[in-house]
Amino acid sequence: MAKRDITPEWQEKLTALDQQSLAEQERFIQGIAQKLGRARVTEKPAHPFQGASDSWKTFNWSPEERIENFTANFHAAGGHVVRVPSMEAAKATIQELVSMLSVKRVIHQDQAELHALELDEALPGVNLSIWNTDEDTNWKASAANADLGIVLADHAAAYTGSLTVLSSKEKGRSVSLLPTALIVLLPIERLRTRLGEILAPLDQIAREDLPAGIHFISGPSRSADIENDLTIGVHGPGIVHVLLIG
Repeated sequence: MAKRDITPEWQEKLTALDQQSLAEQERFIQGIAQKLGRARVTEKPAHPFQGASDSWKTFNWSPEERIENFTANFHAAGGHVVRVPSMEAAKATIQELVSMLSVKRVIHQDQAELHALELDEALPGVNLSIWNTDEDTNWKASAANADLGIVLADHAAAYTGSLTVLSSKEKGRSVSLLPTALIVLLPIERLRTRLGEILAPLDQIAREDLPAGIHFISGPSRSADIENDLTIGVHGPGIVHVLLIG
């Protein structure tokens, strides 16, 4: 289609409409200033500070304070935290939870730490799947059909009670997002005080080296979008257990 030139008459109309729009904007903002009882602000305010203050960047809890605050904050969000001394104890706790929740289908990430648990032997009678270990399986459907997902946390922040799970080919986000219930293994050395301690190093990574996804989990899925009615488990697992290891 050939480009049409704007005639002088149309250009005059467009200019008039633009001026009318600007006048309406000015009238609207002046009205707000009058209701606030102050003069119309025409210059950008100064912002001498950017980001977190130095005092916040240096704020840090002791290991026991991190554990105490993370546990309290995660419980407040509706999650569960169990502290265990070792991966072997975590394995025993997983067996107990699988029995308690009547789990029949489990899926976990393809990670060495989770393979070492040997859950195929520890959970007899349970259908166990390992994420993305063959090309013929619809892994999203497999995760959606699972009663329980098991993942290893990459980081956690005590101040917000948040877990961080990075996704990759071996660590599909569906494992933590789609099953009915979720167990997250959190080695105690990965527990930080502030969220900034987790985000700052990620900000230094080259774009091509960033993980496929960065997911923050603060308790079970919840939504109050409809009529402010709080519903658990709408967009993800309705039950979340953290096994704090160490």
